[in-house]
Formats: sequence, structure tokens, C-alpha cells
Amino acid sequence: YSKLIDTANAPIFGVDTQGAVNVWNKNAHKLVGYTPEEVMGKNLVQEFITDDFKTAVQSVLDQALHGEETANFEFPLLTKGGVRLDVLLNATTRRDEQGNIIGVVGIGQDITGRLAQEREYTRLIDTANAPIFGVDTLGRVNVWNKCAMRLIGYSTEEVMGHSLVEEFITNDYQASVQAVLDQALQGSETDNFEFPLITKAQAHIEVLLNATTRRDEQGN
Repeated sequence: YSKLIDTANAPIFGVDTQGAVNVWNKNAHKLVGYTPEEVMGKNLVQEFITDDFKTAVQSVLDQALHGEETANFEFPLLTKGGVRLDVLLNATTRRDEQGNIIGVVGIGQDITGRLAQEREYTRLIDTANAPIFGVDTLGRVNVWNKCAMRLIGYSTEEVMGHSLVEEFITNDYQASVQAVLDQALQGSETDNFEFPLITKAQAHIEVLLNATTRRDEQGN
């Protein structure tokens, strides 16, 4: 068990019931920079978590110490060099042979690069010189860039979470626009679809749309 943890290709750390580090594998050493000797017995939250996340991380550990495990909790770790890393954590309750809770094991994933890419992607969308909007699988607006705001008149706050088709498309085009969105949600994309949008001032503007399927990292 110890060898599997130590050689795993993900950073794995563990704490005892007092929050003191008692597991620190090679990948955690490589990622964060501290050797096992430097971290063993130290309080994970007090010494290695940024101040703004100490309470949240402590809460996750406390829950795991009560048998309530957490998946995909995002938090920052401080490296030995003072660099802040973004980590995605699965916190698992650790038990002894009698089933008594003896600590928490955390399996992490470094998502610093991914988050940087997402921020850059968001910035590129927001500053593009074409109106860009996005909807979730229920057709609710979740992307609305500055050009869309200038063209249509609604601020981001006014449109987020609202139904694009029902609230911003003229009645005679609602069915066809919904069909284009439904096709994109099935993976069938559409180029140069022409339809009218209603501006905040109730003017109708003609828009040429490219509808592209949006996927997560797993391709869903």
C-alpha cells in the first residue's frame, strides 16, 4: 500500500486526526518542492495552504475525519519556492483495520496550467471583435462577451442564466434557432445561420451565426 502511494503518478498526501502530515509521496515532493522529512509532522493547513483557503481546506479535512469524503475540491498550495499552485483534491477518509478513522488521504491533481488556459480562453472570447455568446445544455446564457453587450445592449448580468431563445430571439425564429442549438448539443455544428436578435432597445438586428459545440475535458 505504501509503495503504491509513493510511486503513484499523482501527488498524494495524508494527515492524521490532528491535521499533521503523515503521508507525502514522491509526486507531492516533486510538485510542491518539500521533501517528506521537511513536511512530516507539520500542520498541513497552517503551513502549506494560502491564508484565504485555510478555513475551506480545514473544513474538507474535518468532514473526511467524520467519514464524509470530498471529490474535486479546488484549492491553492504553496510550493517551497513560494509559487502558488492550483490543485484539485479528492479527500478520502483513512481507517485502521478495526474501521476507526485515523486520518485523511488526499489525492491531488495540478490544474494550474489548465486554469491559466481557461483564463486566457475567457479573455480571448471577451475581447474578440465579434459578438460571442454561449448557452448551457438547457439553453441558458453562460457566455456573453463585450462585443455582444455593445451590439445588443444587455449587460452580462442582465442575460446570464436567461433563456437565449425565449427571451432574445423573435417569435418567428425561435423554433429554427432552437433546432440549431439542439443540433450543436448533439455534436452537429452549423455555419452561417442567419437569424434576427432583439436588442435591449427592441430593434431587430440580423446576425450570421456559427454554432459550435462546447465540450469539457472528457469530451462531454
